[in-house]
Amino acid sequence: MANEAILTVRDLRTEFEVEHGTVQVLEGVSFDVPRGKTLGIVGESGCGKSVTATSIMGLLPRPYGRVNGGSIQYNGLDLATLPKEEFYKVRGNRISMIFQEPMTALNPVQSVGKQIAEVYRLHQPNLDETQRREKAIQMLIKVGIPEPTKRYEEFPHQLSGGMRQRIMIAIALACEPDILIADEPTTALDVTIQAQILDLMQKLQDENGMSIIFITHDLGVVAEMCDDVVVMYAGKVVEQADVFTLFEAPKHPYTIGLLASIPRLDDTPKTELVTIPGQVPSLQNMPSGCRFSTRCKHASDQCLQTPDLVEISNSHKAACWHLADVAAKANPLETVK
Repeated sequence: MANEAILTVRDLRTEFEVEHGTVQVLEGVSFDVPRGKTLGIVGESGCGKSVTATSIMGLLPRPYGRVNGGSIQYNGLDLATLPKEEFYKVRGNRISMIFQEPMTALNPVQSVGKQIAEVYRLHQPNLDETQRREKAIQMLIKVGIPEPTKRYEEFPHQLSGGMRQRIMIAIALACEPDILIADEPTTALDVTIQAQILDLMQKLQDENGMSIIFITHDLGVVAEMCDDVVVMYAGKVVEQADVFTLFEAPKHPYTIGLLASIPRLDDTPKTELVTIPGQVPSLQNMPSGCRFSTRCKHASDQCLQTPDLVEISNSHKAACWHLADVAAKANPLETVK
């Protein structure tokens, strides 16, 4: 990742208070977000992708969740230790987020136009009500909402899922942020609308020059949208690389398993899909050492020790004791069969 980093996350640790004590959800997460580029964060449900996003945004549920280690550097500010009053100036202004489900993220009893205008009220208090309305309507036009003056007065339940997601994008981009975090923004949408939303995000990125952190479990979307990719498993980064390297030469058994699970047009019809055996371990019952060892064919006694994220080549890193064994496979997909 040779580009200048606008956001640098180092050794990020996040914990949650639960009924039976404290669980460590993120442990030592590190990555850079290059300026003007898109970083994808991928992994199964429960791997810590959304917790990483909410840790960056300072939106962990209080008082149960907290960042208890590491740094999140943005323009000389450490967001992990930034006072709440200062964080308000950054969140929604310089760093914004699109949430996974727009129907629950939008206020159901307030018009969508007023919800966009609210961003300007908070971050650009010099604007009067008329100016805020005008800028909100301009954002509706920018994200492709038809009849923007009419839609300004409508409520979320009156809009389709795709239009609600466009409203979320308008809210997130109202102040032209430097960084946009998109947490599975197309999960609930059909394929046609998903393609439109992805095209819209790429268009707005080109216009504004912003960086995007794209959180998803859809590797097809990663291939289309991302420049660099971080693969997470059970709260840790297991592999990271530029998107071409990751798809052409994955090194970690977990990454290989994720790629192998994608259905392909040249697969034999009615054959069983490739899956990764087992499931992500419980946060309260993590295996010692490598967290993927309970599902990995290559696991050995050495895996009882935690592997470091080591550099394989320029901008390509992986955390596995058996990288040479995996690479030596004639058919790397056998790793997870």
